[in-house]
Amino acid sequence: MVQRTPEPSDLEPIERASRDELQALQLQRMQWTLQHAYDNVPHYRQAFDAAGVHPGDLKSLADLAKFPFTGKKELRENYPFGMFAVPREEVVRVHASSGTTGKPTVVGYTRNDIDTWANVVARSIRAAGGRRGDMVHISYGYGLFTGGLGAHYGAERLGCTVVPMSGGQTERQVQLIEDFKPSIIMVTPSYMLNIIEEYQRQGLDPAASSLKVGIFGAEPWTDAMRREIEQRAGIDAVDIYGLSEVMGPGVASECIESKDGPVIWEDHFYPEIIDPDTGEVLPDGAEGELVFTSLTKEALPIIRYRTRDLTRLLPPTSRAMRRIGKITGRSDDMLIIRGVNVFPSQIEELILKMPLLAPQYQLIIKRDGHLDQLEVLAELRPEAGNMLAGDNVALAQQLANELEIRIKTNVGVSAKVRLVAPNGIERTLTGKARRVVDQRPRQ
Repeated sequence: MVQRTPEPSDLEPIERASRDELQALQLQRMQWTLQHAYDNVPHYRQAFDAAGVHPGDLKSLADLAKFPFTGKKELRENYPFGMFAVPREEVVRVHASSGTTGKPTVVGYTRNDIDTWANVVARSIRAAGGRRGDMVHISYGYGLFTGGLGAHYGAERLGCTVVPMSGGQTERQVQLIEDFKPSIIMVTPSYMLNIIEEYQRQGLDPAASSLKVGIFGAEPWTDAMRREIEQRAGIDAVDIYGLSEVMGPGVASECIESKDGPVIWEDHFYPEIIDPDTGEVLPDGAEGELVFTSLTKEALPIIRYRTRDLTRLLPPTSRAMRRIGKITGRSDDMLIIRGVNVFPSQIEELILKMPLLAPQYQLIIKRDGHLDQLEVLAELRPEAGNMLAGDNVALAQQLANELEIRIKTNVGVSAKVRLVAPNGIERTLTGKARRVVDQRPRQ
């Protein structure tokens, strides 16, 4: 693994600014954003008026708490372009969510928005150790998903050579990495594991590839998975955070020299942590739901957007801006099983502590009568694949029982663990792992 500690000259002045300087800039930009949204987006005018607040009421950053939240519901109710604050003709690009849980959420960008986005992703890649001239292999999906094009424009802005591979075609991914010899890969962590497995299937050592840095995002992942990827691929694995409603990838990103949580680029995105039940703003360090207000977006200003991601705000370290801790779950995809709150990341941590189990798993929730049942599919590593046959079956059952006990002890819920053969859990082409299959009847 390589560490590229930046020189002071590598950083933008705002990355080294004092807290007072940063907050003065935030207040100025927040005041502009609130007025821009109020003047040009009917939803925000109505919402502010209903809450009895006006952009002029923002005298300090703390005053933001007076303003109403925005969620996916509001974006879908104003589908497709009702949340835009500029004429549609000034929008140079649109992206949208997949719409699997309802109408897609549509986001738009002016030319200045695209420029800002490229700059924050370039800043993120630089924080991860990237420099002008590096080759970046992008395996995020292209299209309406913001990942591929967001990473692409940022890498080009930094002066890198881009390989726009997109997702899928895992065998070809390995071929191009071997032939082109990129030093950086941008991909989801679960799909990186697919690439590692394809290397091994071809009899190649993934740790011997040209890759030095992996920039991973688009799904939650644990420090245990970071260690897994770093050990198997011989790279530095850093976390990039973003969501399309706020901008896309590049809202926050880890620094390679510290790898202690993504730094929020607070000159463009103002963070809050709230109690997900009451909406109360919580102090830095407390765990709650992450909320963002954009500070510079023109086409789609977003005011107090509830991300549903559960995390906490941490003090600055490698940069002048605050960090977010690992995402521990989501306030809207938390599983409640027999009254117990369960997050997939909790079970992932336990699986990755067991050396015979691969970091691929699936949680299946069913209902037996009135009671919920949790089944955990856990995949064996290739070297343990023979445990499912012959005299080794008893050892496999013992391993499954051990994981069941750990889940009961640490998570507080009973689960049935079923071990499957290596590659026995379906892999995705897009890179986002389907960790949860909820088969309970809809209420």
